[in-house]
Amino acid sequence: MPEEFVILVDENDNPIGLEEKVKCHLPNGKLHRAFTALLFDEDGRLVLTKRAKEKMLWPGDWDGTFASHPRESEGYVSSGERRMPEELGINGKLDYFHKFEYHVPYKDVGSENEICGTLVGVIDKNTKLKEIEGEIDEIKWISAKELIKEIKINPEIYCPWMLIALEFLDKSDKDMLKKHENVLSTWINTEIHEGLQEAIKTHLPKEKWRLLDEEK
Repeated sequence: MPEEFVILVDENDNPIGLEEKVKCHLPNGKLHRAFTALLFDEDGRLVLTKRAKEKMLWPGDWDGTFASHPRESEGYVSSGERRMPEELGINGKLDYFHKFEYHVPYKDVGSENEICGTLVGVIDKNTKLKEIEGEIDEIKWISAKELIKEIKINPEIYCPWMLIALEFLDKSDKDMLKKHENVLSTWINTEIHEGLQEAIKTHLPKEKWRLLDEEK
């Protein structure tokens, strides 16, 4: 199996080279480009997936719908749409919302040191999703209130990048927020913000994650 390479970036998300994915996820990590995708239904429920137990980082923890890394020739959206059938067994369209930088260790095994683009898609609630072996061990739908209730009890089993992506939803591209306002309305309020912020604190301090300013 050929080694996978990811895009190294500077703090402004400018590409500066390529590196083997495994080397970028060692404890010190190298800043690289990634994405996280969040799929919702028309009622605003989010698809959560449990990371496969074979994963090097955060095995068996709950993630957003899926996450991966753009290849050299790809943008955030095109890489997400490529990975969707490989992760979930379905095809679909995604919209770009925002990007953020974060750096968080995982035990003494490795770390994530990424500039991560957040992608959002809407699918029918009856869509059949597949648990791809080696990627996903379990799939469930969850509402905003249900997620906040769960992370108040056990925040450490939820991947930090997913929590950050949700926390920054209201800071996203205004056209995208307008397009998806009905789907996302339950995710953008004070109660949800406060719950997400408290959960993020259990993973990493505030100075280790930030929204990237973008030209509009």
